[in-house]
Amino acid sequence: MPKFCVKVYGCQMNVYDADRVRTVLCSRGWEEVSDESLADVVMITGCSVRAKAEQKVWSELGLYEPSWLKSQRPIVALTGCIAQRLGEKALARFPYVRLVAGPRHIGLIPNAIEQVTAHPKSRINLLDTDAREFFGLEFDAGDVTIKRENKYKAYVTIAHGCDNFCTYCIVPYVRGRFVSRKPEEIISECEMLIADGVKEITLLGQNVNSYGKDIGLTFSGLLRRVAHLDGIRRVRFVTSLPQDFTPDIVDVMAEEETVCPSLNLPIQSGSTRVLKLMNRKYTREEYMEKVRMLRERIPDVGLTTDLIVGFPSETEEDFSQSMSALRELRFDLVHSAAYSEREGTPAATMEGALPVELRLERLNTLNALQDSITLEINRALEGQEFGILVDDAAPRGEGFLQGRTPQDKVVIFEGSKKLLGEFVKVKITRAEAWCLHGEVVS
Repeated sequence: MPKFCVKVYGCQMNVYDADRVRTVLCSRGWEEVSDESLADVVMITGCSVRAKAEQKVWSELGLYEPSWLKSQRPIVALTGCIAQRLGEKALARFPYVRLVAGPRHIGLIPNAIEQVTAHPKSRINLLDTDAREFFGLEFDAGDVTIKRENKYKAYVTIAHGCDNFCTYCIVPYVRGRFVSRKPEEIISECEMLIADGVKEITLLGQNVNSYGKDIGLTFSGLLRRVAHLDGIRRVRFVTSLPQDFTPDIVDVMAEEETVCPSLNLPIQSGSTRVLKLMNRKYTREEYMEKVRMLRERIPDVGLTTDLIVGFPSETEEDFSQSMSALRELRFDLVHSAAYSEREGTPAATMEGALPVELRLERLNTLNALQDSITLEINRALEGQEFGILVDDAAPRGEGFLQGRTPQDKVVIFEGSKKLLGEFVKVKITRAEAWCLHGEVVS
């Protein structure tokens, strides 16, 4: 029986794609192993959105050389965004990389893996040339149970690609143009997951708010349909672009009990001037109006954002506007990054590139401010009680479990593993910037 190992370096979409390939391989008689030294094939799925993630995968590839030279094992399959961007270089540099497949050819990966293992000298290149072409893996509900790392939570991609072309972003070049999945496919997949014990589903897309524009539907309509599925307990979604975040989506969030009051709404910069350079299609003022609209309807919403510092030509005034946006909007969490050039994007050749040291200095300053804001927000939750889906054992500490509040805050508490998959009420006893600690209320 051939053996394979899956390693994922990236976002939820990479996890989702890897789960689907894993499912097909197991259905064909392959055995998944966690020890890569036992694997015939190591499937590495990686992200290219940030340079750091890309460098990590590139370094990982070099580690296989000693074992491969000794035994000609394992074969490495490189998939995901990173394969689309660096796949040809990987084939040229590493003889044990025998398959590269871009994210739009996920449906062809299982057959390709079997081919390269059956024919020792074969090497397969499945990189995308047509921005609209997509070979997906579709499952009929009841026929196949998708294998997941978590039994109780699952991701479901509702759209592929992106048409926004932000000047710093490589996604449209590695994941292609925007294409919505058919609603029947999405609903069928959700129903299958619920039948398999999933209680929380997160709808995924580079911009979920754009869902349906190419097929005459709306994201709010899909979100309400998923929220009404029999057996679903919680629904989340990521990521939302501000220009497409509309009142009808807020209506569904406010009216449907199963839709969690949590939202990731990337601001990327607090400066309208920089936002224009980024080709973000909103101003600082328009973004803040969206947040006011959201908080008026859902006062307890958990709001997170993404923000880049050190973009080309960013001045001290631009940076101070990002800092003031954090003070005014008081996000629960900020996914921050120092700008890094992505080859092939317009921003990579813009004038006014800032020294790396200055970018990192601004990043540290911003993170210090946000950590203090997050800690203040979290400490205000001490003494409150939340319904928590117990979704896993805590990464540290024997006898501790973890889950998330409806607002998407991680909570760690003591409890028996018999509680896994159950909803419990947890009282918050102590807050940190990155998580909450609590105790189960009987």
